[in-house]
Amino acid sequence: MVVSHDSGTARPVAGVFWMLVTGLLFVIMTAVVKNLGDRLPPAETSFLRYALGLGFLIPMLGPIRAARLDRRTLGIFALRGVAHSAGVILWFYAMTQIPLAEVTAINYLNPVFVTIGAALFFGEALAARRLGAIVAALIGALIILRPGARAIEPGHVAMLATAVFFAVSYLIAGRLAGRVSPAAVVGMLSITVTIGLAPFALMNWVTPTPAELGWLFLVAGVATAGHYTMTLAFAAAPLTVTQPVTFLQLVWSVALGALFFDEGLDPWVIGGGTVIISAVTFITWREAVLKRRVTPSPHQTKG
Repeated sequence: MVVSHDSGTARPVAGVFWMLVTGLLFVIMTAVVKNLGDRLPPAETSFLRYALGLGFLIPMLGPIRAARLDRRTLGIFALRGVAHSAGVILWFYAMTQIPLAEVTAINYLNPVFVTIGAALFFGEALAARRLGAIVAALIGALIILRPGARAIEPGHVAMLATAVFFAVSYLIAGRLAGRVSPAAVVGMLSITVTIGLAPFALMNWVTPTPAELGWLFLVAGVATAGHYTMTLAFAAAPLTVTQPVTFLQLVWSVALGALFFDEGLDPWVIGGGTVIISAVTFITWREAVLKRRVTPSPHQTKG
């Protein structure tokens, strides 16, 4: 969802600042999950992350009750919960299998898959330049994975599937945005994902230690804070300003991986990630340009 800003209301410095904070929080969250290791099954780890974060939903209960959700809307929320639950399990698994930088770089494909899905399922236009950007992003993914030059690990496959499932989740969220408030959308996502993950967690339950519960509570808090600061960034400035800042997440992931997890610097990952984020930035810029052409500014509608 693109937030439009009038030139008099946009605050680019604030938008960049909040997106910097968002990126740092998400990288910290990723590092904490990796630090947990693989003693707990991915489904259980992801379930505990969401279950422990339910307390942060208290302010959202009012908007959820006020939405008066009908059966059709609840079904759409449930469908999103299924897609997001699958993505979360695969993401937690990938975190234990491949380096931080590769997780971050491959995750940049998510907006690309959203663009493809919007064209395939919702009939949105896919102009030649946007199609070229998508091809460039996929080439970036091939640079990271280098099939034939090295083995493709299960973690890579899981991360690619994660990006697809999250894209499905965000496409559904775009359709829900016109029905209920953003707070209700966020709150219902956490509820449905917690419910969706529960059966998979219980199938192979390993009793967590107090330390593991503490780390997962930290993950829940950092993730909630990250989504909040991202909302502040989107409210302050257009995506064309904030989107390029997300590239720093790759820089921080490389630094954290090298400093704390003995992960070497892989120039192929940096190069492929740069290609992907450049393509994503171009797609974002094109959508913003098209939006300005279709929607006149307040100054254009006066007089």
